[in-house]
Amino acid sequence: MSDLKYCQGVKCHTYHTKDRLRGIKGNKHYQTRRRSSFYYLGGNACSMQCERDWFERYGEQAVNYFGRITEPKQLTADNAWNKMRDWGADSETYYTYNTLTNEQRPITSEQYRSDFTLNKITE
Repeated sequence: MSDLKYCQGVKCHTYHTKDRLRGIKGNKHYQTRRRSSFYYLGGNACSMQCERDWFERYGEQAVNYFGRITEPKQLTADNAWNKMRDWGADSETYYTYNTLTNEQRPITSEQYRSDFTLNKITE
């Protein structure tokens, strides 16, 4: 069985739902949800509400810690390449596609599955 983990929503225990209600008659309480997997906040929150609660509390701190963007990022012809795959009844075709110029270049299946890219790094 997978390890169970708790929802990281800072107010999860305050929401009144049947699955959060614990305890015996006369000693009931609500507690944070515990599951083997979650769908929100990168697998750490049980609902969109808990995800929003977490971000309202820690979002500013997280953005500052991991790096606040101070200049706009730009999509140029040099960094607009995406790997694509077309498959039909008989064969698969792999190629890179530039979303700005609509150019296509064929690649191998190994290049498609690897870290291969035509994007030039721009800061």
